Amino acid sequence: MDVIATHVNADFDALGSMIAAKRLYPDAVLVFPGGQERGLRDFLLHSTLYAYDVKRVRDIDLADVTRLILVDVRSTARIGKFAEIIHNPALEIHIYDHHPADEQTIHGQFECIQDVGATTTIITQLFIEQGIIPTPDESTMMMLGLYEDTGHLLFSGTTPEDFQAAAFLLQHGANLNIVADFLVREMTSEQIDLLSELLKSCEKINVNGVEITIASTTVNDYVGDISSLVHKLQEIENLNVLIVAVRMEDRIFMVGRSRLPEMHVGELFQEFGGGGHAFAASATVRDMPLAQLLNRLEPLIRNHVRSHFEAGQLMSAPVKVLSIDSTIEDARELMTRFNFNAIPVLDDEQQVVGIITRHVVEKAAHHKLLKMIVSEMMNTDFRMVPSTASLAELQQGIMEHNQRCVPVVDAGILVGVVTRTDLLRYMLKDRQLFADKSQGFQEQSGLQLKRKNLRRLLATQLPESVRDVLTQLGTVADRLGLQVYLVGGFVRDLILRQQNLDVDVVVEGNGIFFAEAFAKTTQCRVRTHEKFGTAVIAFPDGFKIDIASARLEYYDKPAALPQVEHASIRHDLYRRDFTINALTISLNQTHFGQMLDFFGGQRDLKDKAVRVLHNLSFIEDPTRLFRAVRFEQRLGFKIGKQTERLMRSAVQLRSVKQISGLRILHELKQILDEPRVVAALGRLDQFDLLKFIDPRLSFGPHTAGLFVAAERASSWFDLLYTGESYRRWLLYLLCLFENLAGRGAVRVSEWLGLSAADHALIRDQLPKAKKLLKLMKQRKNKLSQPLNSEIYFWFDGLSVEVLLYLMACSDQEKLRRWISLYMTELRKEKIILNGDDLISLGFTPGRYFQNIFTALLKARLNHDILTREEEIRFVKEQYINLMAQPLVDPHRHVE
Repeated sequence: MDVIATHVNADFDALGSMIAAKRLYPDAVLVFPGGQERGLRDFLLHSTLYAYDVKRVRDIDLADVTRLILVDVRSTARIGKFAEIIHNPALEIHIYDHHPADEQTIHGQFECIQDVGATTTIITQLFIEQGIIPTPDESTMMMLGLYEDTGHLLFSGTTPEDFQAAAFLLQHGANLNIVADFLVREMTSEQIDLLSELLKSCEKINVNGVEITIASTTVNDYVGDISSLVHKLQEIENLNVLIVAVRMEDRIFMVGRSRLPEMHVGELFQEFGGGGHAFAASATVRDMPLAQLLNRLEPLIRNHVRSHFEAGQLMSAPVKVLSIDSTIEDARELMTRFNFNAIPVLDDEQQVVGIITRHVVEKAAHHKLLKMIVSEMMNTDFRMVPSTASLAELQQGIMEHNQRCVPVVDAGILVGVVTRTDLLRYMLKDRQLFADKSQGFQEQSGLQLKRKNLRRLLATQLPESVRDVLTQLGTVADRLGLQVYLVGGFVRDLILRQQNLDVDVVVEGNGIFFAEAFAKTTQCRVRTHEKFGTAVIAFPDGFKIDIASARLEYYDKPAALPQVEHASIRHDLYRRDFTINALTISLNQTHFGQMLDFFGGQRDLKDKAVRVLHNLSFIEDPTRLFRAVRFEQRLGFKIGKQTERLMRSAVQLRSVKQISGLRILHELKQILDEPRVVAALGRLDQFDLLKFIDPRLSFGPHTAGLFVAAERASSWFDLLYTGESYRRWLLYLLCLFENLAGRGAVRVSEWLGLSAADHALIRDQLPKAKKLLKLMKQRKNKLSQPLNSEIYFWFDGLSVEVLLYLMACSDQEKLRRWISLYMTELRKEKIILNGDDLISLGFTPGRYFQNIFTALLKARLNHDILTREEEIRFVKEQYINLMAQPLVDPHRHVE
């Protein structure tokens, strides 16, 4: 039996989600596992819900439930008696929810979890995708749930998806009059009295600069719809954070609302057995006096309030500095190399004694003062702050002292700098904190433009073993005082919800030291690369993690290999190719799961755009031209207009000519291994990038058709399940070389730096394959079918890649059948007799043995002989004149 259930004390979103889920699971039974909120109970009395035959949990036998569909809930603490069967291995669980994970989160065989305003929105999106049209009654009930959980689409957590869902439901008959009747209701006298008591009881506490209001009271009788009263109270008093606790009868009802990232009420309310989101949460507490709850509440609030950002969180580190005897020329070179506008100057005792700015350096260079030392030109009237300095202190340093950067100094040691840009970005982004809730619960911090906690996504998308390793990495980093981050494609694909377990970790510090320290805490091996400051951690099950030190790169000249220096995580990300690959997730326990977005990667993931981080990106590393095409096609994105303009400019400058063939081969291999290889090569051709491999290379309709045929051939071979490996990229490379006549393919393979074996394949097998193709076409026109032995020796010695290439090139079904016959049957054929057997038959060892073996193989291929006895008879009859005196008893039977 299929059962659709929700949480106890069900609300309108629970009802709307259940009604919607019924369309996805038409044979399922709707079951309320507990009671309903008062507003929902009133609705049930006046609605036609009886038509859906909604049952209570006591009306069904839990043992009969084979599939449990949970909507608007995924915590065992909130599903009543259904918690008793959750761990039944035979039970299939499907989950649709928008709440964050907690310690009692249920995991199902199918999960549809999204960070939107209502669970109803999630299922409405499925309706839109699958073309399901709800009835007007269904639309109305779904709209009730959506409106309730999003506060009439006004709550901070409302997303664009919620508006899209509301528009869809309205389009299909949702009755807003009914929605208004049950959600916008006049307050009863009891509610007015309760709101008055709450207004009187408001107390404010300040925790780390965050003002939090607590309101509490006790009423004798039950008063419904407390959440709407909390919303009114928050609006009346214009409160950023409000926590309400009302004792009614034998329990305390708690409701929380937050507009600030520093206070995540969902996490706070988990302490009381409840939950919710960063901006809205609720809990019900039994068997506890109100005074005791309030005494417990304030210390918990202090534990859960995140501090306002201080200089130590806003600063960039480590810092590039100049010594006091550096020249203006030195300063100019450092500023150009790393794109700095101001650099601290240190004396011989490593104390900050001044700041030199780009403006001053360029003026001095204009006056040909490049050899002058910076101490003559630097600003010595500047402000320094400790890492604990507040935002106001930083503003004072930058505004009142007109500094481009403020050095952050602890115990006389320079630990970082906060720039004007850091401060400006923080201040601007802080004011629009919840402007785009689809970005998730965010904290803003200087250059860290957007922070989004992906802890829940990590919990739902990754295997438990991987999650445990990531947690352990953060624990070891905390013990060592290091900052560690997930980076690269792993983060990108996690957000896109695509499978990727190629884990890359960056350490702000010594990556090898960190890897070796981690290895002491668990069973794993470490392979280090001292030259690059990297390490690979390998686990017994084959899972691997790449560890690297955070570093920055600069290029002495275009297309040269970069010079590397240790740096901060921001600088490490800035050296990467595209914004979507420059996202990072912290693994340290205090910020575990928090994603940092310095360069707008989230925006580009949302826009499905591939954009570079800076305008010289393709000049410095032209291999990124190939990478841009690869990511565009792999992800189904579009190269941004500015990025495309920069690509064409780099092509016109012929910057690709400055990189080695081996580096191009590395990029080409990855493109040729992509599923959308035809589209990718078409884009390379559009950008004229194939011409840099060879001027005769192109990707016209004929070559595209050959690739499509090669794709069919490789798919056919994969379905044979032979277990034989081959390189798909090499097959496609042979197709790409189709237009290269003579020794063109050989010359290009030499320049690309193919391995000796692959180069030999192109040199020797590719010409043979093309000759065979002509031969087969000629033979096809003859009436007689070639013997199996002929087919075998046509193709003998050719690699799988060349054989599949031949199949792709064969435009006649008969030719493809011959190749198929060889690959599936003939090449497996083996003779039974060996050299010892021939000697036993009386033959003297010699080179002619090979002729005998070849004749035997031909006969076996043509089905003239099948058994060992027939092979012996064949040899005796065909080669009797070569037989000498037997070396064994002639009466002995040769087996």
